[in-house]
Amino acid sequence: MAQRPSGATRSPMRSTEPDNRLTRRYCAVHRSFRYGPPVLDRLSDRARALLESDAVATVVTINSDGSPHVTAAWVGIDGGEIVFATIPDQRKLRNLRRDPRVVLSMLGTNVNEWGLREYLVIEGKARITDGGAAEMLQHLAHTYLGPDVVFPGIPNPPSGFITRMTIERVRGVGPWLSQQGEG
Repeated sequence: MAQRPSGATRSPMRSTEPDNRLTRRYCAVHRSFRYGPPVLDRLSDRARALLESDAVATVVTINSDGSPHVTAAWVGIDGGEIVFATIPDQRKLRNLRRDPRVVLSMLGTNVNEWGLREYLVIEGKARITDGGAAEMLQHLAHTYLGPDVVFPGIPNPPSGFITRMTIERVRGVGPWLSQQGEG
């Protein structure tokens, strides 16, 4: 194993340069945060706005063979949790019943000072509740499709399932945790 030159320190990204400020800044915007529940109240206004916007979330669950299952979902905030709803029993629900770990990712619209598009990544645990999906989807449809939309557009839709996600880790590029004095 090679020895480091005297006075050289290992940077967060293991750069060969002992004092690479750009690398340190880049790492600083990619730091992650782990907290115990509840974390939703620690999210910044911008993070909450993104979660309540019409940005479609990418949801990742774990298949039984350990491979990732990636899908898209409308998301919102309800009762201190991130929520999404489905009417049919889908693979993501079967995966979450077996292993409740879930990752949600959303692309923001802001570009930061380094030219990077901001994005939010939330890791957590999910719990699935029976019923209420049609009502939740109707509520979310006002954000995603418009205020006058009726969704799902079928009479007497099945009760479906609501997935409630508790946040365990927040990361990504952007000001996702609230600072002192921010709402």
